[in-house]
This record gives sequence, structure tokens and C-alpha cells, in this order.
Amino acid sequence: MFFFQIVLMALRGLRANLLRSLLATLGVVIGVAAVIAAMSILEGSQRDIVQRFESLGSETITIVPALAKSGGRIVGTVQTLTVEDAEAIRDPRVCPSVANSAPQVSMAGVSIKYFSRNKQATVLGTNEAFADMYSYKVAQGRFISREDCNSKKKVVVLGHRVARDLFGGAPAVNQTLKLNGHAFRVIGVMEKKGDIGFVNVDRQAFVPVTTAQSRLLGIKFVHTISAQAQSSDLVDKAINEIKRELRRRHDVRIRSGAKDDFQVASQEENRRQFREVTMIFEVVLYSIAGISLVVGGIGIMNIMLVSVTERTREIGVRMAVGAQRIDILGQFLIEAGVISLLGGAFGVGMGYLMSDTLENAVQVLETYTPVRAVIWALAMAILTGVLSGIYPAYKASRLDPVEALRYE
Repeated sequence: MFFFQIVLMALRGLRANLLRSLLATLGVVIGVAAVIAAMSILEGSQRDIVQRFESLGSETITIVPALAKSGGRIVGTVQTLTVEDAEAIRDPRVCPSVANSAPQVSMAGVSIKYFSRNKQATVLGTNEAFADMYSYKVAQGRFISREDCNSKKKVVVLGHRVARDLFGGAPAVNQTLKLNGHAFRVIGVMEKKGDIGFVNVDRQAFVPVTTAQSRLLGIKFVHTISAQAQSSDLVDKAINEIKRELRRRHDVRIRSGAKDDFQVASQEENRRQFREVTMIFEVVLYSIAGISLVVGGIGIMNIMLVSVTERTREIGVRMAVGAQRIDILGQFLIEAGVISLLGGAFGVGMGYLMSDTLENAVQVLETYTPVRAVIWALAMAILTGVLSGIYPAYKASRLDPVEALRYE
């Protein structure tokens, strides 16, 4: 009962200084809104990227060229990975822990033309293992075969979106279209899949890797090799086998004292690197939000000090009728806490609105606001208010009752 009396007195004080109290919460509103928006963006991005990693499978291993340097500066990547490297590492006699491998070369902005219809798409050159590795099913016709790669056939498999844009609902298999002016025969259309990793495969077209090298790009190397371990437990063993075989195949460069001209990473390593990057963003964003909360706390402290000065006579009357110093201290601390709680509540709503607006405006960004983010933000707001109100509350509780009654 005693506690509720203190709360009632605090609320009366807030009502008497409503406009000033609302102004005092502005800094807290901005700080909490920044916290909610930052956590929503980070949480949504983490969930999205983790799902993309999971779509690649925990057994997937990525092999990419090492960075090329000149004079201590990075000038590109070395061009040493080949289709033969991919074939070698999936040989069970060489790398028994590797189940499959798929060399890949990609070319963005390729013009795909079918009569008067023209579409820009990314063309991926790969082999027959690609679809099996990522559980990517064919809806019509078939996928690329080993024979297609060996013979450098001019055949193409279309992603779901590419086929729909070029053919509508008409059959696409056995039709002829042109890729950058070269005639290719459509041998298949893939199912609607969406994203595999960080690529929307519905918007891609697939050709034999050897055909892409010779007909479209004029190169002899590959951009990347995806490998698949026999199981998730054998990923580390498979990585060691891949490194050993590639070092043997590239032995001229190794013997000359150079470092590996390739990099091998598992999905777990990629996830760990991503977590390290997001931690940096978290520190930066939360630091900005923390500064806003500190500014809001200073505003609350100033308002409470003014309130103590203006209500000196009221404090004297309360003490004269029996209020203890602890009562006065509690009243002003509760006022500061309620002010910051109101600011926190407004900040939560504003932060959610900001993140939702940003997601709709950018389209490629996903946001997610977990309940713990709301609880944490409100707790920080209340803590900020209480800490900011300690000095004004202490000052109010130490007033001399006689001097307070004389105050005009």
C-alpha cells in the first residue's frame, strides 16, 4: 500500500509536467528506436544468411583461386583451377572422403534471345554433378550430362524464371535460342527453386562447363569448384585430401616456395567468418544506440533537476506531514523510471516501424524483431532513467523541510 502511494505521487508529478516529461523522453525514444532497428536488421540478416548457408549443405566445400598480389597489393586472383582439378578430387582413389565435385564458371549479363524475346541472365557453366549436389530437380527434359561436357555440346538448361520469361507456358525443350549470338539447344527446364546459397538459380541458365569456357568466355580455367564430402563428419578429412591432391597437381608452384594458389573452406568456416563480421557491425550499431541513450539520460536528469527545484515547497509540505527521505527518493526515482519507460515504449514502436519501412523500401533486406530485443531495449531504457534520476532524487530527499517550506 505504501509503495502504491509513492507511485501515485510520482504519476501526479509527471502529469503536472507532462510536456516537459515528453521532451525529456526524446533522447530515450531515439536511442531505443536505434537499438530495435539495429537488432532487427542484424537478426534478420543473420537468419537469412544462415538459411542460405544451410541450403548449400553442411557437406559442401568451396575451392576458390588464391588472391594474386603485386608489390604488396591485391590485383586479382590466380587462374590455376581447372576442370581436371575438379575431376581429380572426386576420384575415390585419390580423395575417398569426397563424394562429388562441380567446376563452375559464371558469366553475368548474357543475352538470351528466342525469336523476338530477349532476356539478360547469368549463365553458369558446370557439370552433371551440380544438380545432384544441391538436390536441384529437373522439371522438363534433362540436366547436363558428362557426354555434354566431354563433347563441348552447345546445349542449355534453363532456370524456372528464365524459361517462363522466354517461353511463357509453352514447351521449351528442343527449342533453339541464342546465347550472346551462339545457337544453343534447350535440353531441360529446372524446377522452381529460389536461392541456392547466395544465388537465385531460377534466374540462371546452365551450360556444360567446357562449352562455357570455349564458346562464351574463351578461358581454360574455372572460377570456383564446389565439392561435397561423403558426410558432415568427413568434411575436415575431405578438405585435407583436396589440399593434398591440388598441391600435388600444382607442384611446380609449391616447389618454388610460393603459397597455395587456391583456398579451401567449409560452410562452417564461412559461417564463422560471417559471425566475426556481424560482431563488428553489432559493436558499431550498438555504440551509436548507446550514445543516444546516454544523451537521453542526460535530458532526463536535467528535467528532473528542474522539477526538484520547482517542487521544493511541495517536498517540504510532504516532509512536514511525515514523509521520510526514502519516500521522496523513491518518488523521484519512479518518476524518472516511468519517463524512460514511456520513451522506451515509443522507441520500440518507432524502431519496428523504421525496420519494416527499410525492408519494404530496399526489398533485398530482411528484418526480424525478436522478443528478447524488445525486452532488452525496454530494460535499458528503464535503467537509463533510473540512473539519470539518482542524483535529482538524492538532492530532493536531502532538502531541509524548514527551508523547503520557506521556498518561493
